[in-house]
Amino acid sequence: MTRSDSLVVRVLLTALVAFGPLSTDLYLPSLPALVGVFDTDIATVQLTLSVFLVGFAVSQLVYGPVSDRFGRRPALLGGIAIYLVASVACVFADSVGQLIVARFFQALGACCGPVVARAVVRDVFERDRAATVLAYMSMAMTLAPAVGPVLGGMLTQAFGWRANFVTLAVIAVAVLAATATLLRETNVHRDAEALRPSRLLTNYLRLFRDRGFGGHALTAACTYSGIFAFISGSSFVLIERVGLSPAAYGLSFAVVVLGYTAGSFLAGRLTLRVGGHRMVRLGTAVSSVGGLVGAALAWSGIVSVPAIVLPLFVFNLGAGLTLPNAMAGAVGPYPTMAGLASALLGFAQMGLAAVVGILVGHLHDGTSRPMMGAVALVALGAAAFHRLLVTPPPALPPGTGGAPAR
Repeated sequence: MTRSDSLVVRVLLTALVAFGPLSTDLYLPSLPALVGVFDTDIATVQLTLSVFLVGFAVSQLVYGPVSDRFGRRPALLGGIAIYLVASVACVFADSVGQLIVARFFQALGACCGPVVARAVVRDVFERDRAATVLAYMSMAMTLAPAVGPVLGGMLTQAFGWRANFVTLAVIAVAVLAATATLLRETNVHRDAEALRPSRLLTNYLRLFRDRGFGGHALTAACTYSGIFAFISGSSFVLIERVGLSPAAYGLSFAVVVLGYTAGSFLAGRLTLRVGGHRMVRLGTAVSSVGGLVGAALAWSGIVSVPAIVLPLFVFNLGAGLTLPNAMAGAVGPYPTMAGLASALLGFAQMGLAAVVGILVGHLHDGTSRPMMGAVALVALGAAAFHRLLVTPPPALPPGTGGAPAR
């Protein structure tokens, strides 16, 4: 087994965290085509995205305490196996209903990656160092959504939409093998009572009463929901409304993702120096500017690649600053129940994102207004929740470095 803090393990954890975005972004260019393939409507096809998030959100509440009770490795190996079987089921789906059900079970497996990976980071690193590691993992993870739509567009054009899910199944096999051979158990605080209903209720109530956890979790949830509003609506706006090809759409998507990459890189470089609290304040402010500019352009009737891609680049730049620090601020104070805290954090992120994605689909009117309006609203929500609920850490004496993440 490889050392838990080694570069190899961090690469593996990044791949595990990327399960979620890769599972959605790879087949985004095929979404408009699925409307015709299954003779259905846009809102129904978008359910393959939103239902994925529902499954992703709910099952996190299971993986967190399971990894606290039995360890990180068993939770990961079981989840990846479920993901592999569900990916094969997606390949052979003959109706949109079958695809939606298969996507739900795919989510049940995929969510083990980010939940348990965040808990592993918390097991191995102290809080501000964990935020830095999560930031670099997020930066590397953006290769998935950057490459995903480009690769998915080429696969769709060359082999059809099923090729995307064949690719996901192959990736699952590789990650399952790597996890089994490289990752050692990191949970040294296993809780034999972690799955007892009374203990779960007590721990959840403890988290709900913590304003810091709630503020960080809601900030992360709103920020991720803005990203998902773009994920769920962008292919219909840029392919159907603007007229891009699936491959060109993938390139536009990659440009937006580069904003998140840049923000994550800056978070990794600056968090220890500036402090997690200030990084979240800065990130939510930057995202709000991008969201508001994009919404103003959309309501002005300006629908073009620059009018959509550039504001979303700015929004994602702020998201890259915000998410690693918000996640570390939520999970960091709870070393003995890091899995549970990570699970509740993920539930909040995915649950709110699913609602936003469904609304964007049902409000789709052929313009960019529903998508860009949703991005602006959740960006403002993220800034408001952090300012209202999270107490700034006490200032440190001059020369002692940045404030700790809270």
